[in-house]
Amino acid sequence: MDSRIDHYAYCHTKPEDQLLTELISKTERELEFSQMLSGRVEGKLVSMLIKLAGARIVLEIGMFTGFSALIMAEALPEQGKIITCDVNEKYATIARHFFDRSPHGYKIDVRIGKAIHTIESIHEPIDMVFMDADKDNYPNYYELVIPKLRAGGIIVVDNALWNGAVLDPKEPQEKAIDRLNKIILKDDRVENVLLTVRDGINLVRKI
Repeated sequence: MDSRIDHYAYCHTKPEDQLLTELISKTERELEFSQMLSGRVEGKLVSMLIKLAGARIVLEIGMFTGFSALIMAEALPEQGKIITCDVNEKYATIARHFFDRSPHGYKIDVRIGKAIHTIESIHEPIDMVFMDADKDNYPNYYELVIPKLRAGGIIVVDNALWNGAVLDPKEPQEKAIDRLNKIILKDDRVENVLLTVRDGINLVRKI
């Protein structure tokens, strides 16, 4: 996307609150891979999807420093819950610091360990899944969450365009993302639209 259009979209999306602004600043200041943050536009999109879908149980695969989990928690009703997982304790420590300061932090259940194990441990119907973890496992995560997702539930697959690499995938991550996009397209259990928001979002609804 033209960087000017990207900036325009950012400037014309309602800003996040002060706590999330602090989280962004700390991540950018202290961590090397700050581009892994979902950011304002994508964060507000998933927040709005939660409200539109009436979601109460959300699974986040890949927490990083907690921006997306926190912005989704704000959108959930009082009895809502986010199960979020990551393998990096350093990231989780930063995330917990901000969750503890938020009035919505109690809705967030942090699981440290492999995402596949976290998914397998969930036995209640899931309303929405936000997928943003190791790309090699994207197809595996998808197949595991589909049976647990309620009818009408939503999967948001982040980085679905991988900076354009899906056009001619060569590396394992690129091939895995392209494979998942093709699996979704042919899957008669779902309907989808592949959006060019940020690095690509495959928005999937279970029929």
